[in-house]
Amino acid sequence: MALEPSNDAEVDLVAAQYAGAKATLKPLYDVLAATIADLGNDIELSPKKAYVSVRRTKQFAILQPAAGRIDVGLVLKSTEPTERLEAAGSFNAMVTHRIRVTSVEFIDDELKSWLRDAYTQA
Repeated sequence: MALEPSNDAEVDLVAAQYAGAKATLKPLYDVLAATIADLGNDIELSPKKAYVSVRRTKQFAILQPAAGRIDVGLVLKSTEPTERLEAAGSFNAMVTHRIRVTSVEFIDDELKSWLRDAYTQA
């Protein structure tokens, strides 16, 4: 079962993130949120103005809509970047890596493994 924001203000923040030109990304967000929910029942989605923070005991991921994609930021200490698992650089100082997700096909076993690793490390 997918995690849902806990109150109307949080629902409004998610709705605002996926309004207008980014509305086509909302189904992709829903699949990512459901995938994250499958990791465990101790996960909290905390929408902010520009992204959704994903926390366990501490933040381990963020979901941020961008032009034509959702950037998944992960906290994966001691994990070397790859072509797909980019170093976060200036993307967001609270994560170590970023994956650019442009379609449901990108939510594959490799991405799920990175999400699981970040969840476990949190």
